[in-house]
Amino acid sequence: MKADLWRRWRAGESISVISRQIGKPPGSVFTVLKHHGGIAPGSCKARAGSLTVGERDEISRGLCAGESYRAIAGLLGRAVSTISREVNKNGGRDVYRAIAAQERALDRARRPKQCLLARRPVLKQAVLTLLREEWSPEQITGHLRLHHSDDPGMRISHETIYRSVCTTRWKVVPRELCKRLRTGRPIRKNKRHTVKGQWRSQITGTRPIDERPETAEDRSEFGTWKAIW
Repeated sequence: MKADLWRRWRAGESISVISRQIGKPPGSVFTVLKHHGGIAPGSCKARAGSLTVGERDEISRGLCAGESYRAIAGLLGRAVSTISREVNKNGGRDVYRAIAAQERALDRARRPKQCLLARRPVLKQAVLTLLREEWSPEQITGHLRLHHSDDPGMRISHETIYRSVCTTRWKVVPRELCKRLRTGRPIRKNKRHTVKGQWRSQITGTRPIDERPETAEDRSEFGTWKAIW
C-alpha cells in the first residue's frame, strides 16, 4: 500500500485522490508523506547472502509442521546455525512469522547516515542564514557556487536543501524555516502535481456560453438580468 502511495504521489496525484484510491483517510496519507518530507525513500536492498522472504516463508512452514532446524536447513541448503539464529532473533519456534521476520531484517539493514548539512556545520550555518533572509534554495546554491567556488565543502544542490527543510524528523533545519520558503508547503512536490482534470477541479453539469438562450441577450426573463453599477 505504501509503494502504491508513493507511485501515485510521484505521478502527480493529490492527497485526496490517493486517499480514495487506497482507502485511507487523507490525514494518514499526509502523515506518511510528511515523515519523508514528500520525497519518496529509496528502496532498501538486503545484504548479499542473507535470507530471502521466500526462504523465511519456508522456515515458517517448516516450524508449523514441526520439522527440526536441521531438516529445514537441508531443504534450503543453509547451515543449521543460520536457521537457528534466524528463529531465535524473531521470537523462537512458537511465534516466528516470515513477514514479521522480513520486516525486522529490512529495518536492521537500514543504516541511515547523517544528511549533508548535519555533516558540515559551516555549510549548515551559511544555508540557515540565507534561509532566514528568505532566499530560495536555488538562490542559495548559486550564491555558494559563486562565492565558494574553490571550496568543495561549501557545495550543495537545491534539492538537498529542500530535502533537509522538508524532512523535519532530521531536525537539521528549524521547523519555522519551512514557512520561509516561498511555496509555504510543508512537503516537497514535483512539477507534475496539479489538480487539473481531477474531480475537485471540475464543475459538473456546465453549459457552454454559446448555448445560452436568446432571452439572455435582451434580458426579457428574470434571472438573466445583470446588475449595472
